[in-house]
Amino acid sequence: MEFTAKQLAQLLKGTVDGDENARATRFAKIEHGKPGSLCFFANPKYEQYVYETKASILLVNKDFEPKQPVAATMIRVENAYTAVADLLRYAAKKKRKSGRHRSLRAHYFLTTKFGRNVYVGAYSHVGHHTTVGDDTVIYEHVYIGDDCRIGRGCIFYPGVRIYPGMVIGDRVIIHANAVIGADGFGNVPKPDGTWEKIEHLGNVVIGNDVEIGANTTIDRAQMESTIIGNGVKIDNLCMIAHNVQIGDNTVMAAQCGIAGSATIGKNCIFGGQVGIAGHIKIADHTTLGAQAGVIGNIRKSGEVLVGSPVIPVRTYMKAYARFKQAGEE
Repeated sequence: MEFTAKQLAQLLKGTVDGDENARATRFAKIEHGKPGSLCFFANPKYEQYVYETKASILLVNKDFEPKQPVAATMIRVENAYTAVADLLRYAAKKKRKSGRHRSLRAHYFLTTKFGRNVYVGAYSHVGHHTTVGDDTVIYEHVYIGDDCRIGRGCIFYPGVRIYPGMVIGDRVIIHANAVIGADGFGNVPKPDGTWEKIEHLGNVVIGNDVEIGANTTIDRAQMESTIIGNGVKIDNLCMIAHNVQIGDNTVMAAQCGIAGSATIGKNCIFGGQVGIAGHIKIADHTTLGAQAGVIGNIRKSGEVLVGSPVIPVRTYMKAYARFKQAGEE
């Protein structure tokens, strides 16, 4: 995709400072800028690169006053950081497959209902009595079982597996090889020392504007539903167990694990490899540092906790300082 400075200024409601015919065909970090690339400057720590970059076009805040000559054509916008995010979103949308297309090698049924402008790639399967909303893109090698409800504007990347009976809202993005609706890890010990499987007959309900990373798994409920709220963002390689409930706008980084029947509040932030024990509740606006381990309820909203088991971050840092001093004696 190619942009001129003039086109970018119109798209981002900015002004051109330099050659309006300057062209960019790719994005790059400002420290890696080369001819033909588009970069942005929003963090003062990177100002030296403004004067060193070989990029053709540079997005800057409208009030930026350079201290030295700038070779790149600058586009002044209200906020360079949000402007580049908007531009990346625009470019990604242009690259995605769209339009009414169902590959002859895709598999679906007379009872399958598709909305307008749905794309279904080769070797994908969409089950009996499943409904798919308008403008949804189902890439190649996706499996969607019977009796599912899929909303509008969703994107399912190759290898996604959605078990029968799942409910997925609008504008949901599911990345490659994620699994939605596998059985939870439920087994009952028998007198002879073996284990008997507990059947899981519930489903997964995913809200609107959710993004689920590659190879993440979300298990179906034993009864009722595993619930992922609106606006939730889950990174790659996370594990969400049966009957978990995650509140709106909570985000979690890679390799988090949430055990069965845990209830996570709204607007929480989890670092990578956070582990949550089962059957506990975590208050809204809780922040958990990387590798935090939670074994009991967190009742107070807005806490920042680290460690395993977790303690308040200030307490942890004081304890760590003493631990470090002890090791140096």
